[in-house]
Amino acid sequence: MSVSVSWTDFARASPDLAATGRAMLYAFDVGLGFLATVRLDGGPRVHPVCPIFVDDHLYTMIIPGPKLNDLRRDGRYALHSETFPPPLEDDGFYVSGTVVEVRQRDLIEAIAAQFFAERPGMAKWPGFDDQVLYELLLERALLTLTQARDGFARGSTVWKAP
Repeated sequence: MSVSVSWTDFARASPDLAATGRAMLYAFDVGLGFLATVRLDGGPRVHPVCPIFVDDHLYTMIIPGPKLNDLRRDGRYALHSETFPPPLEDDGFYVSGTVVEVRQRDLIEAIAAQFFAERPGMAKWPGFDDQVLYELLLERALLTLTQARDGFARGSTVWKAP
């Protein structure tokens, strides 16, 4: 059985990989990635999400619907971020693990505040408060590079939680 750890623990264990991964998740000044969950029939479900960092923990907001149902039934996820434009368009960063629903009101408010701080001028929309927030805990991370950079060799770098 795998152990899931917070982004803080991941960053402590592998600071360079965490820094590169975080930069890739925030390549466009806001968190962007594709979140995969497990459908009831066992197949994958993939949708874009906005990862959010607060106090060196990784969170995301999920609107009510099939993806939220997936996470409530089976808390496993995978989050992937891809880089653009060429020549790095095939570079990617991926984490997988399990989620924990955020229920603490002060933390929910801090995550929402960070979300809007990254998007100046944006205001809450109808239904914003219906979203469910999750912390993404990590079991694995994978960095794939088309050429060496940031101290990493071309190819794949894998990290697994202890």
